[in-house]
Amino acid sequence: MPSPNVHPFVWLLRKECRELLVSRSWWLLLFLMGPLTGMPYLSALRAYAEMSKQGGTVADAGEVLSPLTGVWAPAFSGCELAGVFLLPFVAIRIIGADRLSGAAKLELQRRSSPVSRIAAKALVALGGWLIAMAPAGCALALWKYYGGLLHWPEVGSLFTGHILNAGLMIAVAAAAASVTEHPSTAAVMTLGVTVGTWIVNFFAALQGGLWERAAAFTPAAVVGDFQRGLFRMDSTLVALVLVLTGLGLASIWQFTGVRRLVNLARSAALIVTAVAAIGGASRVRLDWDVSQNRANSFPLADELALLRIRQPLRIVARLAPEDPRRADLERNAFAKLRRTVPDVEIAYLASTSTGLFEQAAEGYGEIQYDMNGRLLLSRATSVDGVLEAVYAVSGTEAAKNVQEVVFRGRPLVIDPAGGSTIFYVLIPGFTLLCGVLAHRHFTWLPK
Repeated sequence: MPSPNVHPFVWLLRKECRELLVSRSWWLLLFLMGPLTGMPYLSALRAYAEMSKQGGTVADAGEVLSPLTGVWAPAFSGCELAGVFLLPFVAIRIIGADRLSGAAKLELQRRSSPVSRIAAKALVALGGWLIAMAPAGCALALWKYYGGLLHWPEVGSLFTGHILNAGLMIAVAAAAASVTEHPSTAAVMTLGVTVGTWIVNFFAALQGGLWERAAAFTPAAVVGDFQRGLFRMDSTLVALVLVLTGLGLASIWQFTGVRRLVNLARSAALIVTAVAAIGGASRVRLDWDVSQNRANSFPLADELALLRIRQPLRIVARLAPEDPRRADLERNAFAKLRRTVPDVEIAYLASTSTGLFEQAAEGYGEIQYDMNGRLLLSRATSVDGVLEAVYAVSGTEAAKNVQEVVFRGRPLVIDPAGGSTIFYVLIPGFTLLCGVLAHRHFTWLPK
């Protein structure tokens, strides 16, 4: 037995660190992270260099050369893939394997509470994920070595998005591993939750409405916002509530000697509380556009003018969910309008999901703007068309004499020499060597 002078939580952290070091699933995750990061990153670098050659010297062509969307987001795409399909197995190994190995009895002898046990396991799993993100950090270092510039708010946004995604996956895996009796069952349940979020996104694209609202808080949507440099407080708070809920469910089912009905009642109460908290968090309207090219915002002159609109603005667009004009309108104009106008309500109307048989219907494709009874109909789906309609119905105009620094892009013609060797050979080889040494000498950790 370990020394009684060691605090139970510290002892738990040490034990879970040893478990992580001998976990084959974690070492496999580290082994695969190099190729998963290198493949999209090196392809993005070559495409970025080609675009820089063709139009990097032209004044307006450089605006599309944003390192965030052109290089860094592809470099982190491997983290999203690994976080969804590989990280849950590591978390299940840490949390659920104790029942099979008998290590849970040692934890009970230390008189550790279920909350502290789950907290220690979640912290170690998150720490293991931060180590697994090292190849993505290596990609940023290579970009700097090749002569590129790093915009730290964008880098921070990327890391935050993927850490939140990892936290969600760890929480889901923790809850599944605690509720079920076997790690394989927990893996299937976790995969079911992941597929469920994809189904929500699918129905959001077909049906819109509440499905579309719910899809905005799925892990894929949260990561997508952060990859564009948009730090949304509502999705961040919702993600944190879901993480705490998952870990709370795991803690509830860690109690021993408690009847199943009691655990079910506690779980139901926790879920009801979480739903209420999510409802409040989803109404928070606070976000920051940290991208260099302000891709999530209107030009500064228009933004200042729209902020002066205090009257409620209602917009109804008659476009089907699968109409490509609706996707462009939402991404390029309406999403920015929600961030800027203090009181705006946007709704979509359609009789079908595709709009294929509505094209000839009267009024299809129209966008109605309403402000205090003043109506305006338009069919323009471009950013300029939407702004003109909003200005016309509100009686305002764009601010004048506003100085704004226009982002011209960061063109960089490079040859990613050595990148393939680093991501396909050095990182996997170093991981393999460390894994072998850890399995032989993991007992060096203090007990």
